[in-house]
Formats: sequence, structure tokens, C-alpha cells
Amino acid sequence: MLKIAVDAMGGDRAPGAVVEGALLAANELGVEVVLVGQKEAVEQALRRCSASSPHVEVVPASETVAMDESPSTALRKKDSSMKVAFELMKRGAVQAVVSAGNSGAMMATGMFVMGNLPQVDRPAILVVIPTLGKGTVIIDAGANVDCKPRHLVQFGLMGSIYAERVLGIPRPRVGVLSNGEEEGKGNDLTRAASEQISSTSVNYIGYVEGRDICDGEVDVVVCDGFTGNVTLKTMEGVASFIVGVLKDAFHKSVWSRLGYLLSRRSLLQAYSRLDHTEHGGAPLLGLDGVAIIAHGGSGPKAIKNAVRVAKETVSHDVNRHIVEVLGKAAEAGGEQGEKLPRRIWQRIRSKIESLGEKPDPEGEGRESKSGGKG
Repeated sequence: MLKIAVDAMGGDRAPGAVVEGALLAANELGVEVVLVGQKEAVEQALRRCSASSPHVEVVPASETVAMDESPSTALRKKDSSMKVAFELMKRGAVQAVVSAGNSGAMMATGMFVMGNLPQVDRPAILVVIPTLGKGTVIIDAGANVDCKPRHLVQFGLMGSIYAERVLGIPRPRVGVLSNGEEEGKGNDLTRAASEQISSTSVNYIGYVEGRDICDGEVDVVVCDGFTGNVTLKTMEGVASFIVGVLKDAFHKSVWSRLGYLLSRRSLLQAYSRLDHTEHGGAPLLGLDGVAIIAHGGSGPKAIKNAVRVAKETVSHDVNRHIVEVLGKAAEAGGEQGEKLPRRIWQRIRSKIESLGEKPDPEGEGRESKSGGKG
């Protein structure tokens, strides 16, 4: 049975909602859950829950990471619930980590404790957007504000693997998000990324626009974290607006209320497709381990589904496939002869960048990274 660590102190509604969601996961998903956090607070939350499970245990951690803390401040906390959870995975005591806490700290702590997979410069947040089909992947959805073309190439490869292995989409269609479908559109980053992705093994279909995300024309949308996060938050806002408009319309008159009652079941099914709590959490792909970032305001159902996403990512062996595919891509690109000191420096640079520093090695120019899905 898979064992998954849940940061019991992470999120706006922790520890109560997190503990309740972890219990739901343990009872419904066939996994063991390790709740990591301040022991007294976690045990008190467990007592308040009407349900119980023999597949839940508590591992104490004396410190918490606030939602507004910088990644560097979070890393200085040696006994935070987030760090202890990752250390459990590092030791092999658990197979995945789930947290609804500070996503920037989640990324920095994960990179510091676990490191990246081979050939991965930067982990990226992957979000599945509901569509009429199996869903559309957006990667990166907020981990890396400033990117280079090679980062987007890696995102595209990782997103394609996730869409194929977890979502069950054969040969996923991959596109780079831009302001138009024509080759001349975009900026320096998207043009260079598009050229490089087209030479990889993915099923690349070229530029895609924001309106293509939900229409079934693309399966994996590749972008930098700034663009991806803005896109995601805009879509969340539009979905909330539509739900609000419909609720207002159904309260206009007796006839509209009657219409709601007649179509209630279908409307609830439609709403569930738009409900972010049904999708749970976002995998942080590229990390040398499985980490799932849940929404900061997650309730019990969202936490349960975040654990489900962790279980699916582990069960489908996503990381092993990423290593294989990126390794082949590196060989095809002539990177197999890369010297060891260079590879070591790239790993160190990625960790420094996750803290907001700006190294400038070998005249490559400066770049920074900020974490967070928000």
C-alpha cells in the first residue's frame, strides 16, 4: 500500500480541513497517510473528526511555514512540517508529499531536500484544466516566472508524459501558448522554444491561443510560469463569474426556479467539472520525488483529491518515464558528453535560483525564479 505524507499545517484551513481530507483519502483511496505537523494540534483535529482510520499516523514537526513567507525563510526552518514531510520521502518512508501550503516554499524545500531529476533544470507546476474530453494540461502554471527556451522544451516533454501516462491520452498534442497561431507571432522566448520543441519526439502542433485550451484542440499547453499563472487565475475567475450569473438567473422568477429544479442534476454534473476541489492538486514535475501542491484554500474534498493525484503520479511511474524521455532527448541533442562539473553547477544554480538569487555563470546572463501557484 502506498504511503503518502500530508503537510497537516499547510493551507488557509489547516489543520482541521487537511486532517479531515487525509482521513477521507485513507478510507476511500486505499493509501496510508502520514500527517506531519504539530502533534497536539493534529491529534486534536483528528479527535474532532467523526471518522477514523487505521491507515493514518502522525509524525511530529514543531514549526510551520506561513503562506506569506519567502522560500529562503522557509528553508531556514529545520523542523517545519513541510521539510519533515520531504525528509520522510527522501528516506523512503513515504512515496509522495502533499501540501496546501506556501507553493514557493514547497518548491524550494522540495528542490533542497530531493533535488531535480536528471536533465531537468527546473521543476514545473502542472495543472489539468477541465474540458469536454479528458482535460488539457497547462505547464508551467506558476513555478518559474523567468524561463529560457530549454526550460519550455523540458516542460513540454514532462507535460506530454503526464498527459499520456496519467490522463490516458495517446500521443498528446503539444502547443506553445502565444498571442496567435501564425509562426511570426510570439516573442523571443516562444519563437526559440517552438523551434526547439519541434525537433523533439513530442507531437508538437505549433502555437496555440488561450481560447484553444478548453476547445479540445490541444492536450498540453506549454508556457512560462508567469503566463501560465495569469491564464489559470483568469480561467478560475471566469468560471466563478459564470456560476454566479447562472445562480442569479435561476432566482429571477418562479418559472426560473422551476427550470432549475427540472435541470438540477445536469447542472450539478456540469458544476462538478468546473469545481477545482474535484481536481485536487498540481504535481510539481521534475522533482526527484512526487510532490503535489494543493490550493491554499483547500477543503477536505480538495485534500482528498490531492492525495489521489499523488497516488496516480506514483502508480503510473511518471518520474521514471520523464528520466527516460529527457535522457533520450539529451542524447539526440548531443548533450551526452556534458562534463560532470557542468552538470553539478546546473543543479547548484537551480537551487540558488529557487531562492530568488541571480547567478551569472560563464556570461550566460542573469535570470531569476520565483515559486508559487498562488
